[in-house]
Amino acid sequence: MTAVGIDAVEIWTGNLKLDLPGTFAPEKGEDPEKYTKGLGLNASSFPDSYEDIVTMGANAAHRLMERKGLEPADIGRIDVATESAFDNSKPVSTYVAGCLEQVYDGDFHHANKGERKFACIAGTQSLDDAYNWIRAGRNRGRSALVIATDTALYARGDDGEATQGAGAVAMLISEDPNLVELSAEQGYGSADETDFLKPNQQFPSVDGKRSVQVYLARMREALEDYESVAGEVHEADFVYAPFHTPFPGMVRKAALLAFRHITRNTEIEDKLAEEIGRQPRPEAFDSDEEYRDALREYMDLLKDTDRYAEWYDTTIDPTLTIAREVGNWYTGSVHVARASALKHAREQGREMTGEKMLIGSYGSGAQAEIHSETIREGWAEEIDALNVDEQLADRYEMSWEDYEEIHDAHNHEMDVDVEEFTTPTEEFVFDGWGRMGERKYRYVE
Repeated sequence: MTAVGIDAVEIWTGNLKLDLPGTFAPEKGEDPEKYTKGLGLNASSFPDSYEDIVTMGANAAHRLMERKGLEPADIGRIDVATESAFDNSKPVSTYVAGCLEQVYDGDFHHANKGERKFACIAGTQSLDDAYNWIRAGRNRGRSALVIATDTALYARGDDGEATQGAGAVAMLISEDPNLVELSAEQGYGSADETDFLKPNQQFPSVDGKRSVQVYLARMREALEDYESVAGEVHEADFVYAPFHTPFPGMVRKAALLAFRHITRNTEIEDKLAEEIGRQPRPEAFDSDEEYRDALREYMDLLKDTDRYAEWYDTTIDPTLTIAREVGNWYTGSVHVARASALKHAREQGREMTGEKMLIGSYGSGAQAEIHSETIREGWAEEIDALNVDEQLADRYEMSWEDYEEIHDAHNHEMDVDVEEFTTPTEEFVFDGWGRMGERKYRYVE
């Protein structure tokens, strides 16, 4: 059976930067370590006044197509995953296609286009759709373009304000891919939850404590479901485990639970038992409360063991490098984590062909998905092509006053004109409004 997966990836980060410990923390009167150590974030990316989810998605897609030598006729499907859409009828994918048609001779008139919504998991669901489309033989030899693009803004003063971010990830899904092959096995954890939602509003309503609990619960369910079809997961099975990363601090919690799960009833648990005892089992306790208390105590001890720290430093921490500098990208978050892991491997000179990663995606509302990916022979060339370091270095660093202006400019309820902070070159930009209130775009040489 021919492999299907991600052939290429491109990242486009917002052109502005907010320094969290240097600018945000002093303005809030907070200790900078609340952000750098607590949340695990150094900076956030923001869109300039001429940027939005369309420009970022189109720019990432354009760079990918140019690098791969593709024409519109090579693309049979364009799916955009976002929770920042501005139209309840016309999908963002049509805007992106319109942008790309400005710079190519051909068009996308015979490509299927859509928009996926399920909070942050929609990007992975779009990958699944593209995978299934190719597997079903409906692609006619063409590839799919999957774009995850979001501007993750919170209301000013909201607890989530420090985790904001903006950017896009474009992925080419093809047969015989260069980067990673997607597994046919998947695991799901899903429930009707109200941890994070936007009922006809731009800025989210969030129950922060509940959101963390739901994230962890759905991830656990998804891992158990994945193991029911793919077999038990063990510590040595995967070189990296990219998780959805609303902020790195939440991934630390998920990673600890994952490690406990994959080491249960193994030699690792036996070894750790000499140091911290065996994992609590519910049947050994008279009540759920006693069991949960014992489990919390065990987790606190497990977190401080050398064995866990070594696993975290090699399997999890490398997935967070980019996220620390850009914040939350909603639908693009887990795909940034994948790129971060592979970028780390390349920088370390590791040979990764044939190795596997375990991908943990999540969307509030709520659903998690676990699947595995096998790294392909062409992975190093694809990762070498990323210019994310240059993009991060080239961002304009905002003052607090700049941040207030740009936040207002992207607030749908405010009519604010802000001068651009950066000069666009070789990219798509927002170009005003059309006759029916639609957003217009043009390409700047």
